[in-house]
This record gives sequence, structure tokens and C-alpha cells, in this order.
Amino acid sequence: MSLLKRAWRSAARSEQGQGRLRNEDAFLESPQTGCWAVADGMGGHRAGHVASRSVVECLAALPGQDSFDQRIDAVRQCLQQLSRRLGAQGAHETIGSTVIVLLLDDHRAACLWAGDSRCYLWRGKRLYQLSRDHSRLRQLMDEQHLSLEQAQAYPGARALTRAVGARHLLNLEVLELSARPGDVFLLCSDGIYEGLSHAELGSALGQGTPQQVVDQLFSAASRGTCRDDLTAVVVRS
Repeated sequence: MSLLKRAWRSAARSEQGQGRLRNEDAFLESPQTGCWAVADGMGGHRAGHVASRSVVECLAALPGQDSFDQRIDAVRQCLQQLSRRLGAQGAHETIGSTVIVLLLDDHRAACLWAGDSRCYLWRGKRLYQLSRDHSRLRQLMDEQHLSLEQAQAYPGARALTRAVGARHLLNLEVLELSARPGDVFLLCSDGIYEGLSHAELGSALGQGTPQQVVDQLFSAASRGTCRDDLTAVVVRS
């Protein structure tokens, strides 16, 4: 049985992007079970908001009392089953979403993801990007050794290479690490990180409480040019 001995505090916020018909982001904030998540419905598809909320509902229904390894397996199975259901429903259009999940126990942490929603870690006054985007853009940069600007010029560069609801078996990437006192984790959709520099993200995460961090992130993002939906979940010990 897993008991959350360390007290994890969190805050979360989501806002509809300017000019958007609806907010296609969704988040889960469940410190009592040690589970947090952000899902971003795939842009350009009418049911993006349905997919992202289905992801969050699926994760919210999971028990938090199992061992940490069992919890990781439960998240994987839950999202793979949901992906098959969404794929079957989307016969004429894609019903899909990104997902980034953070699981925390006393001394263990795990990120599971598909798509380009991200997980960052602020530790020792340094910012680390824990997740790696599953996107055509990232693929072009890695495989063809292109700069960000060069890759962005390619047609379809923003397309995702993995997502919940895509018409193939969902392959979640998993990263495990040790959790330390003072760690601050950020889960966010691309509306947050595309509107802020690495330095601005780090500056915000160095603020006080999770709520203060979230407020700083949204204040900074509102001054930028990004018009996408904005979602952030901040967790710290």
C-alpha cells in the first residue's frame, strides 16, 4: 500500500485562449492521491475538449492506495484503454488529446506522457524539462539536426506523433526520478511554454507558494502573443 508521507501542495488554473470557441485543455489536481495531469485536446478537431476531459476523468477514477509501481501501470492501462475507445469513436474525425501525468510518493516521482504538453522540474535554482515533445517538430530537429526555426518552416511541423485517441496503440513515455524536499514541478499545455522563455519559466517557478507560481505564470503569459488555451499545474513539497 502506498502512503503519501510527504505533504505535496499544489495549485492549478486553466483559461480559454483569446478568440477560441472553447477551452480544449483540462487538468487534474489530486494531492490526496498524489496524481496531477494536464490534457490538451488536439487543435483543429471539433471534439478536442471531449478528449481532454475524458483523459482527466479516466485518471481521476484511479485509486491512489496501490504501490507506486502499480499506480504507474494503472495510469498506462487506463490511458491505453481510453485511447482505443476514442479511436473507435473517431471514425470520421480524430478525437484526441495530449496528456502529461505526474505521480508522486514520498521519495519517488514519475512522469508519463504522450504529445507535447510538458513537465518541468525546478530544483536547486535550475529549471529542467523532464518530458520530451512527441511532435513532428521535435522529430525534425532530432533526426535532421535542424534548428527550431528551420524545423518550424516545414509543412505539418506542429503535428503530434503520439496522442491519446490516435489510430494506433498508445505508447506512453515514462520517466522516473527521486523526489527531493523543495522540488517544484510544473505541468503545462503548450499555450504556457510557447509564450514564455526558459528564463521566464524558471523565474516564475522560483516564486513562493504553488498559487503564487501559477499567478506569475499567467501574468507573464498574458503579456505575450500566444492566443492558445493556457493551463498550468504546480506541485511542490
